[in-house]
Amino acid sequence: MKRIVITRHGGPDVLQVQESPDPKPRAGEVLIRVKAAGLNFADVLARKGLYPDAPSTPCTVGYEVAGVVEAAGSAAEETWLQQDVIALTRFNGQSDVAVVPVSQVFAKPAGLSFELAASIPVNYLTAWQLLVAMGGLQAHESVLIHNAGGGVGLAALDIAVHIGATTIGTASPGKHAFLRERGLQHPIDYRTGDWGPVVQRITQGKGVDLITDPIGGGHFRKSYKHLRSTGRLGMFGISTVADGLGGKLALVKMALQTPLFHPFGLMNSNKGVFGVNMGHLWHEQEKVQLWTDAILKGYAEGWIRPHVDKVFRFEQAADAHRHMENRGNTGKVVLVP
Repeated sequence: MKRIVITRHGGPDVLQVQESPDPKPRAGEVLIRVKAAGLNFADVLARKGLYPDAPSTPCTVGYEVAGVVEAAGSAAEETWLQQDVIALTRFNGQSDVAVVPVSQVFAKPAGLSFELAASIPVNYLTAWQLLVAMGGLQAHESVLIHNAGGGVGLAALDIAVHIGATTIGTASPGKHAFLRERGLQHPIDYRTGDWGPVVQRITQGKGVDLITDPIGGGHFRKSYKHLRSTGRLGMFGISTVADGLGGKLALVKMALQTPLFHPFGLMNSNKGVFGVNMGHLWHEQEKVQLWTDAILKGYAEGWIRPHVDKVFRFEQAADAHRHMENRGNTGKVVLVP
């Protein structure tokens, strides 16, 4: 098989395409011929040595694929043979062959391309957990989506628009027109000014009901400050560690800047905080199945609208990482073998 390998921690050029023997599915597993694999910011952090869950180098990462089932581990899984599928992978997804437990495999909708299918699992499941499962967003409420032009941000926008909530989002100005077309009511340019006063004007000084924050560090404190009473802060990333100082120093700096939320303070302010990490939900397959079914139903109904920003060949993996690390993408970056 052909796979993208992080040979060591460092810049994008540490990525190499290498050949390895094809894996064999065991009972309860299927082998998927991968047509497209998703790239996530966690993969960028893994390459830089800043993602604690990543395997030791050399390694292949990747949490999501779309492709065709070519082999089954036992007779029980043979009903999947030759089916077009979407799957969640616990690393090793950025390969042209992936072995996956059947509990993490879902039938691909007929009208959906492999590239668009690979853009769904991580982004939309994360957004669903943030807004619906844990955020409890309601039609009469407001949501502030940080990095609204990213993969999770765009997925969260689809869900928030469907719910009917007031949508606010931070993004670079070049993405505002596209985000307005997707339903973002209040885009904010976070690069040229402080987004806090703008949020206060939009909410008439009340604050936001739900904020999704993938930035981390001291940014969590600022987001919390702009919550309305009964507001919730959903934390799901630490992208700030990819900026400025590198390596362990970036992690230390981020940790020192991260606020500690005390229960008494939360009670007195009537606010809530919660964290989301899809990579730690492998033991909750029933929930993931329910959420995925709801997302695919939303696609069939037309309100889940996956968007691929750019497709890169495996041999262009370094360029794909640079594109994402520079915040150049609007929506999903996809890798194809």
